[in-house]
Amino acid sequence: MTELRPISADSHIVEPPHCYIDFIDPAYRDRAPRVIDHKESGGDKYLIEGFPNPVGLNSLAAAGKDPKDIRIEGDRFSALHRSSWDPTHRLADMDKDGVAAEFIYPTIGMLICNLKDLDYKNACMHAYNRWLETYVGEAPDRIYGLGQTAVRSVEEAIEDFRRIKAMGFKGVMMPGFPGTEFDYDDPRFDPLWDASIDLDLPISFHILTTGANGGWDARGPKLNGFMAIIRGCQDIIGMFIYGGVFARKPDLKLVCVEADAGWAPHYKYRLDHAYERHRFWQKCAELPMMPSEYFDENVYLTFQDDYSAFRAVGDINPKRLLWASDFPHSDSTWPWSQDVLAKQTAHLTPDQKRWILRDNTRELYKLD
Repeated sequence: MTELRPISADSHIVEPPHCYIDFIDPAYRDRAPRVIDHKESGGDKYLIEGFPNPVGLNSLAAAGKDPKDIRIEGDRFSALHRSSWDPTHRLADMDKDGVAAEFIYPTIGMLICNLKDLDYKNACMHAYNRWLETYVGEAPDRIYGLGQTAVRSVEEAIEDFRRIKAMGFKGVMMPGFPGTEFDYDDPRFDPLWDASIDLDLPISFHILTTGANGGWDARGPKLNGFMAIIRGCQDIIGMFIYGGVFARKPDLKLVCVEADAGWAPHYKYRLDHAYERHRFWQKCAELPMMPSEYFDENVYLTFQDDYSAFRAVGDINPKRLLWASDFPHSDSTWPWSQDVLAKQTAHLTPDQKRWILRDNTRELYKLD
């Protein structure tokens, strides 16, 4: 057991069947994402308009299962962890894992980030935000939400940020690609980054939000998809650094969610090498500091079962590492988080352990 109760910087809900149907703009209700009885698999699946296939539910709430029992389909929604959608059960599962507080991300909402229909995406995200407000409201001192925005335009995204702040959320989960014709490093996005700073709403980019299939497409065996899903976040970080976003907005805070962190030392080296050797023929912004310095200052990394991240604290800014449980997804450390952390943090100083497991997240999101 660890001597402190950690905060999970990345946990999830699984949107219940009524989430989108009940909370979406009535004009989209007939098209709202919904749970269906999938006859071929013998279980329930989530049907999302514009997504290539219905989404199996099993691995989305497989925390605590034996690896041999994890599968993609075949279960009913009622078989999932009840706390993944019912807040009255959430605190008991958090206590079972020794977790003091959680920051909540969506599940189906991750995949919705990849939809091309911006108006439909926007309606779904507003519905999710309204539902999430009711969920976290059941335990506002232990469960904290992050709102979603479709980023149809910079101006509308700023309004979304203000609305998200008014709803009591602590940050904003961004789609991997904006709905604009220009990308996030374009100076035309600077007013949105100003809003992020002024409203104290860090921006988050989660895995599975940067591709048509959620980032799962990979060559060879399907398991290779687990290697592919971290690359989208790395590309976004590089864009913000080389595009000069952090140079222009040094107080902007970007959270790379669930992409692990042990890779960061080499990535930082590669950032600097590319900048020093190749920036004159492969253009990027002129930076007052080295790229790795922006990484260490502006980028936060969440991770769960990543021993290499704890081992690399000498080469990563330990004040930018955020532990997470990823409950209730299949990669979660629940209900063994305390045992995992006792083993993986044994070599850390008391300060390093306290920072990574609790205080960094508390400071990032301005918790009392």
